[in-house]
Amino acid sequence: MKQIDRLAALGLFDSRVPRYTSYPTAPVFSPSVGVDTQQRHLAALDPAVPVSVYIHIPFCERLCWFCACRTQGTQSLSPVESYIGTLEAELTLLADRLPKGLQMGRLHWGGGTPTILPPELIHRLARAIKSVFPQTPEWEFSVEIDPTLVDRKKIAALAAEGMNRASIGIQDFDPLVQKAIGREQPYEATLACVEDLRDAGITSLNADLVYGLPHQTPTRMADTLDKVLSLKPDRIALFGYAHVPWVAKRQKLIDEAVLPDDLARHALAGQAASAFAAAGFEAIGIDHFALSKDGLAEAARSGHLRRNFQGYTEDKCPALIGIGASSISRFPGGYIQNSAATPAYVKAIEAGQLAGARGHEMTQEDQMRARTIEMIMCDFALDRRALQMQFGPLTDGLEPDLAKVLARFGDLVTLDEDKMEITPEGRPLTRIIASLFDAHMPADAKFSRAS
Repeated sequence: MKQIDRLAALGLFDSRVPRYTSYPTAPVFSPSVGVDTQQRHLAALDPAVPVSVYIHIPFCERLCWFCACRTQGTQSLSPVESYIGTLEAELTLLADRLPKGLQMGRLHWGGGTPTILPPELIHRLARAIKSVFPQTPEWEFSVEIDPTLVDRKKIAALAAEGMNRASIGIQDFDPLVQKAIGREQPYEATLACVEDLRDAGITSLNADLVYGLPHQTPTRMADTLDKVLSLKPDRIALFGYAHVPWVAKRQKLIDEAVLPDDLARHALAGQAASAFAAAGFEAIGIDHFALSKDGLAEAARSGHLRRNFQGYTEDKCPALIGIGASSISRFPGGYIQNSAATPAYVKAIEAGQLAGARGHEMTQEDQMRARTIEMIMCDFALDRRALQMQFGPLTDGLEPDLAKVLARFGDLVTLDEDKMEITPEGRPLTRIIASLFDAHMPADAKFSRAS
């Protein structure tokens, strides 16, 4: 049997499993865990340990059809400016509930389209954040950037506020593919954006690509890859398109008949990975690539790679505070998500209370399984000794799961007293393997495909 046939038989193309940017995953969150729990976790933060801060800007001038993020369209800055006022109010509420002296080690603006903000709103928001979260000397500030909705003045404003990493949305450069996903973005506009970022002193650039999009072929993919590499990014995220029109209604605008089939989709991912390897990038986890000097590659080599809602990261902060509609906070003891709908989020903040609407309180077993799944997703291995040192006898509960993995995947995994490891041939099945350690897998949740 060919290797691809074996992977298919083991569920590569049929399984729908989480991406595990959190454990437990968001469908498990409960409305019984809300504002009271949120306030307790905030007050319990250690002021000597820096936190990460995530700001969600849900607005876009155009709604790309492939996107499943929490976004909303606008052709006016009026709702955007009003939303910034709500973020300022949320920051004020947080300031009253945080321990004094807490610092920010990381700041990330996502969306939506953060670069919809004009320079004056960029400065206003950044300064409001810094007034509540003073930054550490080595802090990092990253922003998701739409090259068609940014200019030198916006980049200069972001750089002046400390942005030192930019994540550029590309997806694909082929005009036919772009038209089919509602995201027209000329290569020339992206190149100009990259040049402006470099001129502004931004030293770390990430490029986001997607495979499995309508009309993608090896020839079109090869042209996109050449163009992406010509931009000289420091790291690349290569995501498989998740066609989930039952979640993202706008995806109904995409013609399913022109999506690549299972084998073609798998081949496109392999083609991209080979091109990145040839260009000197190291593979990081299941879908990232980085130059050897990049911090992400260094974290992977040293065993310090982590995974959070932005994907793979070298972020060492144990807590992440999410601000804005739908944002999720991760605390050492659990997760809290703000109201997902912008009007509900605004209503809560205007009423003078935090917007935590649902979440999950972590048990010790949850924390042990979260670390187990993170190890598998980051390292393709489970360090049984390290896990036992951290969680003691609780790790005995993993034995039935380890036995299931070995029985199902055979020589695609190795298992001894010290480690479980996924072989290079078995790594396309990583998300499926991780899911066997998930004690909260909801029976009715519809996740994206594993391939």
